[in-house]
Amino acid sequence: MDDLPPPLLLEILSRLCDSADLARCRVASKTLNSLAPEIRSVNLQCSYLRYAKSRSPPTSVFMTPFKLVFNNLISDLKTVESVSIGVEKPLRLVSYDDVEDEEDDLFLTEANFVNSWLPKVCGHLKSVSISDFWVQSCWRRSDVLSRISAYCLNLVELEIKNAWLSVDFVIPMPNLTTLTLEFIRLDDENLEKVNECFPSVQVLNLIGVGGLKDPKIHLIKLKTLCWTLSNAPMSITIIAPNLVKLKLKCVKPHVLLIETPLLSDLHLSIEGAGSFKVKELADLRKLHLESTALRNLLVMFPFGRSVKSLTVASTKWGVPVGVTKSIVELLLCAFPNVGSLTLTAGVWSEFEMYPIRGGSESKTQMKDVKEITAYLTVNDVEVTLSTIFSILDNCSNISYMAMFIHRDVVSTVTSSLIWRCMAYSSKVNWKWGMWKDGTKDAWICDSI
Repeated sequence: MDDLPPPLLLEILSRLCDSADLARCRVASKTLNSLAPEIRSVNLQCSYLRYAKSRSPPTSVFMTPFKLVFNNLISDLKTVESVSIGVEKPLRLVSYDDVEDEEDDLFLTEANFVNSWLPKVCGHLKSVSISDFWVQSCWRRSDVLSRISAYCLNLVELEIKNAWLSVDFVIPMPNLTTLTLEFIRLDDENLEKVNECFPSVQVLNLIGVGGLKDPKIHLIKLKTLCWTLSNAPMSITIIAPNLVKLKLKCVKPHVLLIETPLLSDLHLSIEGAGSFKVKELADLRKLHLESTALRNLLVMFPFGRSVKSLTVASTKWGVPVGVTKSIVELLLCAFPNVGSLTLTAGVWSEFEMYPIRGGSESKTQMKDVKEITAYLTVNDVEVTLSTIFSILDNCSNISYMAMFIHRDVVSTVTSSLIWRCMAYSSKVNWKWGMWKDGTKDAWICDSI
């Protein structure tokens, strides 16, 4: 390898995902060691094995402290543009209830540790990612945000996970465009400080951020928002005039206020809301709607005519007494211009119980539907076939059907279902696949 040109060797070193591998390369080769200071990124993750060895008396004396390893790596680099430090996923899943750890060797948002390396490399930093060890960080409040905002004037991307954060003394970061806070405890009852100090954020990910009672996002430049709330706030407010993509998962809030006029892609997972306050979404084209009370939620929707691609999911469904319309007919009433429709297993099961009744009204409702994707459990193959045939009979313009059959369905039933559907309609482009919770969908075959 020493015979390779230095630029190529440097490119190889730059592509190493783990800085621990970089350290091994430096020990193995004088040439690689001489080039290593030119690397512009550090990525060091503590494994569960390393953590276990550091806690075991026979091996702990031979383990270099994780923070010291990181400091040694970063101190040798001339210019640092990206820093990622944290614990690997198996270690992140360790619960405080499972192990009480009074140490701070993996408390990575701790002020003294951050001060030991950040001021030295902050000048060129563009990206910082810190994934803390929750067992050590959950009961220690960190002011890492104020340190980063004070030093990293050119930072573009910031990610912090598994920490108890303070927003005291955080100063505005006008260059930051991507912010991720995941499994974070905040003292504040709202997000006003985030709105104030990160005015240029275009991509915002808030995953499991707790301690919020009436959270409000008000960011003028925001384009993409992924927001998963771990508690049940009284109200949720999103004001973002340039937002294009929104993924929101929450429990039943009393009020949901959305002011996002340019929104085109919405993924909403919600049990329901006491009140929807949504200004017109004229550009909404793609909608993923998930709810345990889907029928009740649909009647509350104040928009829907612009939606072209619709996915609906329900993990719990109950049909009101005296139901007169199938779930598909109800969906197409709320979203009359849908061309592509995806029904997950819970919704399809309800559809099988209450299929399309037929008639001119149903055919008018479904004339724009061209593509349907469905996830089938096939409890009764004749019922499933009857439901599929009712779609074909009422959707005069349908040209594509993708049917995913549960992996537990016996192969003879699957084969019979496929053959009879393709025989019923040869004009449709059929695609067949398999699904099961926790596994990746797999294609079986296409129509011939």
